Amino acid sequence: MQIKTIFSPEHGFLGDKDDGEKIDNGFYKSIKVLSLYGKNRKIKDTDIQDVDILVFDIQDVGVRFYTYLSTLHYAMEAVARTNKKMIILDRPNPNSFYIDGPILDLNNKSFIGLHPVPIVYGMTIGEYGKMINGEGWLENGIKAELEVIKIKNYNHKSKYEPTIRPSPNLPNLQSIYLYPSLAFLEKTEVSVGRGTENQFQIYGHPDFEGIFSFTPKSNFGSQNPKLKGIKSKGEDLRNYKTNNRIELKWLIKSYNQFIDKNKFFRSDFDKLSGTSNLKKQIVQGVSESKIRGTWQEGIEKFKKIRKKYLLY
Repeated sequence: MQIKTIFSPEHGFLGDKDDGEKIDNGFYKSIKVLSLYGKNRKIKDTDIQDVDILVFDIQDVGVRFYTYLSTLHYAMEAVARTNKKMIILDRPNPNSFYIDGPILDLNNKSFIGLHPVPIVYGMTIGEYGKMINGEGWLENGIKAELEVIKIKNYNHKSKYEPTIRPSPNLPNLQSIYLYPSLAFLEKTEVSVGRGTENQFQIYGHPDFEGIFSFTPKSNFGSQNPKLKGIKSKGEDLRNYKTNNRIELKWLIKSYNQFIDKNKFFRSDFDKLSGTSNLKKQIVQGVSESKIRGTWQEGIEKFKKIRKKYLLY
């Protein structure tokens, strides 16, 4: 076997680049590394003309807006167009034991969400690849030749903690568990702890009240964090016991505490949530339980689709 090319996703081949940081092509030892998070996010046909098999081996965390899913999608399209083969080396999904969140409306389709699935979808990356193929989600309904190398001794209830960070700002299992809930705040003016050592385990803003406070500073994975150098008050969730569901209470509480509510949501909030409804529901003061109720029909339909592709 000869490795011809390495394709690297967001955060780079070594997983040490900032969130959203554009990455240039380069080399790892003598092997060329082509960035899929710089000038190009898609593999060109010429990039794999001398390749027989594309191997996908990336640690996912089971959340729709984690961009490795979009990288998988575009890689599968390249394989399908050029009549190559893809092998997915499957990995456990640390958030595999529940399904929750609104289904993405394709009007909000973007690199942080390409498919009509809930935010937490309860599948491994191999199962997800099979679903992309089987549901005809690739361009023009093309199909990739796909083989999934299964995980031994695994099921969807298995507790799994990645041995290294899946990305720079998910330092531990608690951050991975809280990520689907706290990531909503990424598309607001609230900090989720980037620029601290407790990313996605705390949140805060100068407007808020509370005893707990933190001040974001430049650090590994976040050279220019939101609210850099500004003391923020909020909540410490490092010891919070997660409930196997997406929590909206921190988003709702943050909105209610924010002084200038017209500036709370950033323009791409709907792309992350996948729906134009959630922002409207928060502004209108709809309760968390009623908002969650609007997700249920979509979740039940998705579960039927998901079931066709399960390997475990």
